[in-house]
Amino acid sequence: SGKFYQHATTEASQATLASVSPVFAVMKLDKEGNTTYFEKKKTDLYQELGLQARDLRFQHLMSIATRNNRIIMRMEFLKAVITPEFLLILDYRNLNLEHWLFDELASQLAGEGQLVTYSLPFEFRAIEAILQYRISKLQGRLNTLQPQILQTLEALVDPKLLSVDRSKLHILLQNGKSLSELETDLKVFKETILEILDEEELIEELCLSKWTDPQVFEESTSGIDHAEEMELLLENYYRQAEDLANEARELRVLIDDSESIIFINLDSHRNVMMRLNLQLTMGTFSLSLFGLIGVAFGMNLESSLEEDPRIFWLVTGIMFLGSGLIWRRLLSFLGRHLEPPLPPHVPAVLKKSQPAAGRVEMKNNLKAETFGLSRSTLTNQ
Repeated sequence: SGKFYQHATTEASQATLASVSPVFAVMKLDKEGNTTYFEKKKTDLYQELGLQARDLRFQHLMSIATRNNRIIMRMEFLKAVITPEFLLILDYRNLNLEHWLFDELASQLAGEGQLVTYSLPFEFRAIEAILQYRISKLQGRLNTLQPQILQTLEALVDPKLLSVDRSKLHILLQNGKSLSELETDLKVFKETILEILDEEELIEELCLSKWTDPQVFEESTSGIDHAEEMELLLENYYRQAEDLANEARELRVLIDDSESIIFINLDSHRNVMMRLNLQLTMGTFSLSLFGLIGVAFGMNLESSLEEDPRIFWLVTGIMFLGSGLIWRRLLSFLGRHLEPPLPPHVPAVLKKSQPAAGRVEMKNNLKAETFGLSRSTLTNQ
C-alpha cells in the first residue's frame, strides 16, 4: 500500500508539473521559406528536439551553443533553435519583430534576400540571418543616437552662452545612458562570437550538415572547408560589431571632451564676473575714501569755508578726481598682476621644430572647430 501511494503521488505531481509547464508559441521555417505556426509545451519540445530542459531556459541574454546537433541561439529577446532542416523561433508573439519575421526572414532563408551564404547549408543561412538582424538593430540604435548627441553637444559648447541649458544637459544624460547600454550590448555580442572563434571544435560543431548530410560531408572532404566558411562568417559580423563599437567609443570621447569645454566656458564667464565684481569693489572703495571730505564738511561745525559758494564745487571736484585717480591706479595694479606671463625665449636650435608644432596646432584648431569653437575663443579662455 505504501508503494502504491508513493507511485500515485509521483504520477499526480508529474501531471501537475505537465499542466503548469510553459507553452512556447513556435514559428517554424524550412529551407524553402515555408512557415508554420503552432504551440507546444516545453517538455514536449525539448524531447522532440532531443535536448535537455536546461537547453531551453535561455539563461543568457546573448549566447550561441550546440547541443545534440542543434544550434541554440539567443540574441536578447530572440530565441531560436536551428537544425539542418528547419529554424524554430520561440515566443515569437512577444518579440515585436513582426516585420522581420513575417516579411524578411522567410525570403532570406529561401534565397531571395542578400545572404552571402545561400549556396551553403541551411544552418549557415539561419545563423547569418539572425546575426544580420542583430547587427542591423545595433546599427539602427547608433544611427539614432549619433545625430542627437552631436546636435546637443553643438548647442552646449557654444562660447556665447553665459549659462548651460538644463534641458540640453538632461537630453545629453539620457543619450549618454543609451550610449552606455549600446556599448554594453556590442561588447557582449563581440565576446559571444569571440568565444566561438577561439575554439576550433565549437566552429566544427556549428556545421550541422557536415555530420548528417553525406553530400555535404563529401564536399567538405573534396575541398570545401565548411568550418572555414563558418569562421569567415563569424569574423565578418565580429568585424562589423567592432566598427560599431569604435564609432560608439568616438561618441563617448566627444562627450567627455565637450564636458571639458563646457567647464572651460563656465570658468571663463565666472572669471569675468569675479573681475567685474572686484573692479566695482575698488570703485566703491575709492569713492568711500574721498567721501570722508564730504563727511567732514557735513558735520554741524562752523567755519569760514561754508560761506564761500565756490568751496562746494571745489571740494566736490577734488572728491571725484581723487576717487577716479585712485580707481585707475588700483585697476592698473590689478591688470599687472592678472596678465599672463610672457612665453619663455625659444633658442635658435629649437626653431626647426616649429613647423611640426604648427601642424599639431592646426590639427587641434580643426578639432576645436568641430565643436563650434574658434581658436581665438579658446585662447581668451
